[in-house]
Amino acid sequence: MTAVNDLVIQAVGLQNQGQEAAATELFDSVLNEDPRNAAALYSLGLIALNRGELAKALEYSERGCEAAPNFPPLWFLHASVLQATGHPLQALTSYDNALKLQPDFVPVLINSGALLRELHRHSEALDRFLRVLAIEPNHPGALANSAILLTEFKQSERAISFFERLLALHPDYDYGLGLLLYERLHIGDWDGFDTLREAILAGVRAGKRVCKSLAFMAISGEVSEHYCCTRIFAHHFAPLAGKPLWTGERYNHQRIRLAYVSPDLREHPVGHLMAGVFERHDKSRFETIAISLGINDGSRLRARMEAAFDHFIDAQNMGARRIAELMREMEVDVAIDLAGYTSDSRVEVFSHRPAPVHANFLGYPGTLGVNYMDYLIADRHVIPPEHQPFYSETVMYLPDCYLPVDIGIQIADRTPTREECGLPQTGPVLCSFSHDYKITPPLWAAWMRVLQRIPASVLWLACRNESTQRNYRKAAQTAGVDPNRLVFAARLPRVEDHLARYRLADVFLDTWPYNAHSTAADALLVGLPVVTFMGNAFPARVAASLLGAAGLPELVTSSWEAYEDLVVNLATDAVALGRIKAKLAANRERAPLFDTSRFTANLEKIAEEMLNRRLAMS
Repeated sequence: MTAVNDLVIQAVGLQNQGQEAAATELFDSVLNEDPRNAAALYSLGLIALNRGELAKALEYSERGCEAAPNFPPLWFLHASVLQATGHPLQALTSYDNALKLQPDFVPVLINSGALLRELHRHSEALDRFLRVLAIEPNHPGALANSAILLTEFKQSERAISFFERLLALHPDYDYGLGLLLYERLHIGDWDGFDTLREAILAGVRAGKRVCKSLAFMAISGEVSEHYCCTRIFAHHFAPLAGKPLWTGERYNHQRIRLAYVSPDLREHPVGHLMAGVFERHDKSRFETIAISLGINDGSRLRARMEAAFDHFIDAQNMGARRIAELMREMEVDVAIDLAGYTSDSRVEVFSHRPAPVHANFLGYPGTLGVNYMDYLIADRHVIPPEHQPFYSETVMYLPDCYLPVDIGIQIADRTPTREECGLPQTGPVLCSFSHDYKITPPLWAAWMRVLQRIPASVLWLACRNESTQRNYRKAAQTAGVDPNRLVFAARLPRVEDHLARYRLADVFLDTWPYNAHSTAADALLVGLPVVTFMGNAFPARVAASLLGAAGLPELVTSSWEAYEDLVVNLATDAVALGRIKAKLAANRERAPLFDTSRFTANLEKIAEEMLNRRLAMS
């Protein structure tokens, strides 16, 4: 055995020097003498994994775990291979086996924490990252992941402190500046906003990883900057995978197989927007497939969608490669990604080329910046033709607004009283139920100027926690506005009751540079006029698109001054406001925004056109 041990030491030395071919030869010699040698099985498995030879890596790691079940690195290797081959739950078992043997195995804690996060088991993931910080208090990956998970639990102030600690130790940590600013926006903490924003903009222009693309939409209104930021993020986050699964084969289907890939087929804005479309697809021409990446929340909306599809696949616990393989096995013709770079999305599924046609639609308002996403489905408001050079995809235009409205959604018959909602008995109610991160200092300044011009008015906001309310009240006081003129809407369990509240408002104030999207659609659906300031990038042009399709282009402005003036005029002129509301009510019967069947038919035409283009090329 001494000779074998000497060979192992020599082979490890070669491996550490990067001489993998020579090391492999020696490790093979070791196995010829000692087939159960743990060190050789581990090293050969690791070399195979690094080379992308996953079948070989799995064989070595399985043999190693059987030969040396008390050697933690072999379980770590086995888990890594299983994860790489798309078996997350089995991988987690092997990670756990390693931790039973060595509870302070930091790389295992980090990798298994990341895997648990992918599986939406956020509490368990956070526990693992916090265990790392107990061992290594300044571990950058553990700090970043802990902070991000804390945002999922709405513990923003604690998350911000973690981000600040991370940046103090690692000022150039990937996306750190953007993560910090984005979470501060979530609670209305605008401390250092201008400085952070300028640093992020400068970093993006320099090609640095300073901000994830979704967060960037809340601080920039320029399409060229969005494109630059997304290309940086996509190159790092969603690179092209290896051999494509679809390589030009032609399918002989009687119906087009149309798949939607999304984590949001549940109580979620995307779910609400798309449920009516799913139900209205022409099943004589389309075989519809749902690839659900997220949780099953057991909601009525989830049940509606499960019933609407021909096939509903729960892929939450599948790896990206396995999902792609399944789509290829099902011979999907057109695959539509409804999530992009939003929470719990899986853009990497498309990197394996599972279908002839890939399209980016709805959930993410911008380009994905990758060459394996063929099309982006939009409209001419959100992407005017002159903006097309800033999109990696070929843009396919719907004739009306790209964002669907489910006209079948029920709105509660009963409208709550103003008193029940905390509103004063009289005076204009200016409403914005958008997410907190869409409220930025320039927008807030405009709102405060409007309140000063309409002394009897109140601003009605949807606000998730006391920290945000406290910060907004402080910001109002600083602007010379009585904080008591801010009213905060509590979350309601039923969407029908939430929508009924809109009837109490006079004007919906859109956000900028990231517009209200589904929230603005909700307002128009109920009959509440929306005033928007149209910007120069997709997220800042959505409300203008909605208003155009609703037949109310006069509510679109192009400057802060015009935005403020229009809000003031509507809120103080009952005749003008009544005329707009009457027009909106009449248009609900004929405007394209409120015709879900028309929208679905137009989307189907685009799906057919995209597929025909692909078949003509192959």
